[in-house]
Formats: sequence, structure tokens, C-alpha cells
Amino acid sequence: MRAVLSSIGALLISAAILLAGGGLLSTLIAIRAEAEGFPLVAIGLLTSAYFAGFIGGCIGTPYLVKRVGHVRVFAALSALTAAATLTHVLLINVPTWLILRVITGFSFAGLYMLIESWINEQAPNEKRGQVLAVYRMVDLGAVTAGQFMLTLADPKDFVLFSIVAICISMAIFPISVSTSKAPVAVSQTSLNLKKLIKTSPLAVAGCFAVGLSNGSFWGVAPVFVKQLGHPIIVVSTFMSLAIAAGAFLQWPVGVLSDKFGRRIMIIVMSVLSVGAGVFLWQYAPKSQMMLLLGGALYGAFAMQLFGLSAALANDYAEPHEFVAISGGLFLIYGIGSVVGPSIAPVIMSLYTASAMFAFTAAVHAGLVVYALYRTSQRKPAEGGDYVNVARPRSMMLILRTDPRNLLKRKKKL
Repeated sequence: MRAVLSSIGALLISAAILLAGGGLLSTLIAIRAEAEGFPLVAIGLLTSAYFAGFIGGCIGTPYLVKRVGHVRVFAALSALTAAATLTHVLLINVPTWLILRVITGFSFAGLYMLIESWINEQAPNEKRGQVLAVYRMVDLGAVTAGQFMLTLADPKDFVLFSIVAICISMAIFPISVSTSKAPVAVSQTSLNLKKLIKTSPLAVAGCFAVGLSNGSFWGVAPVFVKQLGHPIIVVSTFMSLAIAAGAFLQWPVGVLSDKFGRRIMIIVMSVLSVGAGVFLWQYAPKSQMMLLLGGALYGAFAMQLFGLSAALANDYAEPHEFVAISGGLFLIYGIGSVVGPSIAPVIMSLYTASAMFAFTAAVHAGLVVYALYRTSQRKPAEGGDYVNVARPRSMMLILRTDPRNLLKRKKKL
């Protein structure tokens, strides 16, 4: 284990620096946009623009890697992200920021894919779960640190954007000077969404629902907390609690999904996510304690659905399909994340800030209904070992299941 961690030590350092900067950036964008007087709908569109770029990154990164290799693409995308970050404070208007968010989304999609493929390449099968656990700790610690960096300076100044740019630029250094072996070259770049849908329609629906709900959460929730009248420190605490709660339950939910089945756990987590959304909708405006409790509940339940959906898809995949499965799930999530943050702000404008969580509750309720329907149509697969994944996010990475650790089957769900 020590040898494996040593081989990816530089990569983990780069990932920590990158994720800290990325964690700060997304929340900062929402807070600064509100301070500049951007309409709430425009703030939601900024998140949609990020995920539009994210979709492009999912499709385009394999081509770039095939052309010039992992390290060069990592350096190029990091430099592009740092430049886009600093441009936010030079040109403060909605059209420019929409373009910058597309660029940032494209870059971060590629960076996350590079980090994960590198880790999976270096980790042997028998140690992969332990290695990914270390990666998740790095992820959680870095993103939490990024949230609390929001309190270091006034979001209306340039300082926080400069900190983000410094973090992203510095992330290039450890990985560039590392002597670790880079992942093997990419040989296949095409995605087959039609086949993915046939393989597991519930997994596709689950990833789309996660995009609709969690995409809205990461893009608009900071503004939701601010509109309730809370200071920046409460924004940071609310977001950090959601992250921590979501990470804490990853392992036990995975174990339960191995025992009782992915679809059962998707239904259970979706029902609990409905409850968390209703709780935030009704009780978050009443007190700060209710707000923070609701954030923890939402993170604990809603953040499990992408991992369960990914595991379900891979239960029915052939061994040679794991690249296409992972890329397809990225893409489906990205599409949902373009749509969700466009709808949630409209609901907030028409009703109240907390009505955003009425929207997430409705999305999760729809997933419950569809999951129950799919359960009546096919017998479940004999699930393989679950590998924890975190939800995709605008300010954080996507951790995917590693299909090489999952049972491969031909059956369709």
C-alpha cells in the first residue's frame, strides 16, 4: 500500500491543491454574482454554462489526451482555468462570465478525468478500494478547506479570485515534476449513449436526476443561504456540512447496496432525499440550526445517488465497456446539470428562496416512481463489489465506480 501511495503522491498533492481552488471558485462565483446584482436567473445560468462546458470536456478530453498525453493536457487545462478565473474580475458582466464558466467547466471536466484515470491506472485491483478511500479523504479535506477560504477576504475584491488562480497554477507543479508513470494512452474516444440507455435505463435516469437536483444545489445553494440573511461563514459551513455528510455515508450505503441491491438503495436514498428537500423547503428559513441540519441531511442522502447509479450500470456492463459507461454517465449528468440550474432560480424568483428544495424533492420523487417501475420489469443483477463514488459537482470532482472491480454482466435492467 505504501508503494502505491508513493507512486501517486505527487498526483494527490496536485489534486488537493486543484480541488481547494475549485471548491472556492464555484461558491465564490455565486456569491460575487449576487453582490454584483446579477439576476437570480442569470446566476443559475452561470451554473448551466459550467456544465455545458463540462459536457464538452467529457467528450473532448479523450481526444486531447490521445493527441499529446496526460501531463501536457493537465498543464494546458490548468493554465486555461487559471486565466479564466482571473478574467472574472477584469470583465464583470453576465455574457462574459457565461463564456468563462463554459471554459472552466470544460477544463475541470478534463482535469478530473485525468486525475481519476491516473489513480486507477496506478492502483492494483486488490488495493484499489483503499487507494480511492485515501483519494476521497484528500477530496473532502481540500474542498472543505476551499469553502472556508471564502472567509479570507471580501468576495467583492480580487483577492479570492487570485487565490483560486494561484492554487490552480500551483497544481501543475507536483504532477509535472513527478517521475510516476503516466496512464496508458487513450485508444477509444467514442461514447454510445444509446447502448448505455439499453444497458441500464434506471442508471441513466438516476444520473440525469442527480444533475437536475445536485447541479442546482451546487450552483444556487450559496445564494439561497445568503438570501436567508446569513453571513459568509454560514454559507461555508452549510456547503461543507453537505460535503462531509455525503462522504460519510458513501461506504455504508455501498455495503448495503451489495447486500440488498442497487435499485433498492436508489429507492431508499431517493425517498430520504425527498424528505431532506421538504425539510429544507419548510424549515430552513426558520433558524440557522434548521438550515445546517437540512444541509447535512441533503448531503447525506442525495449525494449517494450518482454512485449507486454508476454501480448499477457497471453491474450490467462488459469489461471492455467501462470507458464508454463512465463517459456516458458524465455526459448524462452534465445534461441534467445544464437544465436544473436554469429551472431552480425561476422557482426561487416566483416563490421563495427555499422553494428550490421543493424542486429537488419533486425530482427525487420522480426518480422513486421510475425506480419502482423498473424494479417490476426486471430481476436485479447479482451486484459486484461497490466502489464509493462522490456526486459530480460544479465545485468538486466526480469520483466514479471502477468497473474493473465490479461484476460484469450482459443482462439489461
